Amino acid sequence: MPYHKNKQQAFQAAEQGHKQAMDAYAYSQLVKEEADYGKQLKHLKEEINETYAQIDNAMEVASDTQRRQLEQFQQDLQSMVNEVNLD
Repeated sequence: MPYHKNKQQAFQAAEQGHKQAMDAYAYSQLVKEEADYGKQLKHLKEEINETYAQIDNAMEVASDTQRRQLEQFQQDLQSMVNEVNLD
């Protein structure tokens, strides 16, 4: 039972991180022309990096269904990176 709980918690952390990164990305797009755009990009980069770490952690214990969702999260993050050139 603890294994299942850890698996679910790891997935939920990655899922929450994904949502936060998506929110940060959406906000950064709204403030593109404003003075604090650089600050918003820095925040976005931090969110993306944290989410990648959460996804990697969750991948270690993920079920097949969770793994497919985590892979989609990774693709979403990569699209954000490509869009704003955060490499």
